[in-house]
Amino acid sequence: MARPQTSVPDGIHAMVSPERMHPSARRLREVYAITPGAPLFQKEFSYHCLEQWRQQGLPADADLNREFGLDEPGYFRLGELGWCEPAFSPAFEDKVLEVCGPYEIWQDIAGRRVKCFTGRRSGFMPQFMDHVLKDRRSWQEQCLWRLDPEAPGRFDTLDERMAKATAAAREGKFISQGIIGAGLYLRSMMGVETMMLAFYDMPDVVHDAMAAWLKLGQAVTARHQEHVTFDEVFFAEDICYNHGPLVSPAIFEEFFFPYYQPLLAGVKSRQLDRARTLHVQVDTDGFCVPIIELYHRAVGLDTMCPFEVASGCDVVEIGRKFPYLVMSGGIDKRILARGPAAIDEMVERILPAMRARGGYIPTCDHGVPAEVTLADYRHYRRRAMELGGRA
Repeated sequence: MARPQTSVPDGIHAMVSPERMHPSARRLREVYAITPGAPLFQKEFSYHCLEQWRQQGLPADADLNREFGLDEPGYFRLGELGWCEPAFSPAFEDKVLEVCGPYEIWQDIAGRRVKCFTGRRSGFMPQFMDHVLKDRRSWQEQCLWRLDPEAPGRFDTLDERMAKATAAAREGKFISQGIIGAGLYLRSMMGVETMMLAFYDMPDVVHDAMAAWLKLGQAVTARHQEHVTFDEVFFAEDICYNHGPLVSPAIFEEFFFPYYQPLLAGVKSRQLDRARTLHVQVDTDGFCVPIIELYHRAVGLDTMCPFEVASGCDVVEIGRKFPYLVMSGGIDKRILARGPAAIDEMVERILPAMRARGGYIPTCDHGVPAEVTLADYRHYRRRAMELGGRA
């Protein structure tokens, strides 16, 4: 009688043993397993302060992971499906259109006209002056053809990228497929106001745009899944503002979930390791609590970030309310700028409780701003290591 075939534990067709995993991958997988009491994984969201910190003594060539006691990445990010902008191919030309004293207006890769400080495009919210998608004609002439899965050049770097991805998978690293979420996809082409009106004024165009999003998402993930198994699908969504979601549950159900659901069903059907848990993460600023259970029921959301404190997000409270949720963020960027006493009060409330719960990665609730001094950030990192069980 023939013996049943078993999958090779290569990180692609079956998970490698813990002994063969990269140490950071092993710690990250403990987070996603919501392991109570496990030492906290240490990472940071991003930095908008490095220029100032170098003036305060940070070496120009500093390894930030070593400098601040952060874990090496335990994951490998797959892209090619957009992030804060759609995956246009070709993208619009990035070019300065006009200089107005301390400001400049430029066309970005999504075709938007954007106003910012001259020579500085990050670390603050720019002013979006115009967007490319206004009606059916602009959708067809400016956008649709740029989302063609067979656009020339779309897969030119596939072999190189998949070689890196399979090497990471063999170390047990978390393979995360990033995708621009439905809300941010529409916003980046239309702007907030036009998007919110479009659900009522031109629903056919919205549905056509979402169908193109789904078609491209299926095509790119299918090519990636010929080589690796996904541990996560990570949506850059930004669908909430300070008081809650931009759109109602009815809008989610009519315009978003009919495209999210087949995308995730397709991903699951193509997994090389059918036993692998597929996590679904949503990244949104603002007050996100109202959408957690909505996304959980509709698409299996079980991971979220960055829990913006200024919008009312409290990771300790949210963690108690949603015990299945893996969480990253929740460290108030404003308090990091207020000195050691305020930092101590914050981390002593959050980190012991979240370590006891499990499933939490402490990071700033967005990029660390320039107002945070190097000395105060070092103090935060010392306390994070101490309270996170890594000192």
